[in-house]
Amino acid sequence: MTETVSTQSTVKEITRALKHKPGALLPILHDIQHALGYIPADSIPVIASELQLSRAEVHGVISFYHYFRETPPGKQTIHLCRAESCQAMGSKKLEEHVKAKLSIDYHETTPDGKFSLEPVYCLGMCSCSPSMQIGNDVYGRVSNESFDSVIDEREALS
Repeated sequence: MTETVSTQSTVKEITRALKHKPGALLPILHDIQHALGYIPADSIPVIASELQLSRAEVHGVISFYHYFRETPPGKQTIHLCRAESCQAMGSKKLEEHVKAKLSIDYHETTPDGKFSLEPVYCLGMCSCSPSMQIGNDVYGRVSNESFDSVIDEREALS
């Protein structure tokens, strides 16, 4: 119950502070996600009311932009590059392997809460494709085997 109250107060504080800015919805959503790690479903009515928008309009923006999460992220977020260079170097097969290894899809979190998987459309590592980022660490020339090694190492540390 306390977490919900704290979450709602954070949402209200951010929304009220930014609602008078032109195009306030996106800055509000970004600040909420930055503060909470995601956009809780119960924040949509608050945002809609404060901005005099429908819930559908707010939800439409959240669901349109892949950056916004509607569920809490895992302790570590894996960003897997889906840009053309990485695709040309086998990222589709790597993507299939990653999803199978973690038993999740994009925008999901493993049941133990350790990892979330998110697509990214360029990490600037085109000469070392395919690439991924976990936290501040960027990895190039990622293979199924090197992915497994990194994940196993990070699981052991958490």
